Amino acid sequence: MKHIVLGVQGQGCEDACIHLLNHVWPNIFELSPHVIKAVLGAIEACRVTLGSHVLLQYILQGLFHPARRVRTIYWKIYNNCYVYGCDQLIPAYPTIPDDGGPEQPSYRRTHLDLFL
Repeated sequence: MKHIVLGVQGQGCEDACIHLLNHVWPNIFELSPHVIKAVLGAIEACRVTLGSHVLLQYILQGLFHPARRVRTIYWKIYNNCYVYGCDQLIPAYPTIPDDGGPEQPSYRRTHLDLFL
């Protein structure tokens, strides 16, 4: 799958790549080293083709999961996305509501919101 997804990069096949990612994603909890390497390679290929912002939507669900084993693999994938595509992650981060008040800082991204 890794080579298929990388081969169609930039050709308008993003929906098919997301479909393939949906088939690969449940296998991130496998224990075999060969399967782990293949799954992480396929996810990295999807990151290159689809962008880190698309993968972030899959990753956010498990970053703060109660089970340590789940958090470990999700943080591993997130760290790879952050290292290789941090500029694509900035617009995709969820917005933090402003509580207001003089002592509370404002976490707004006004320039980015105006640009988008």
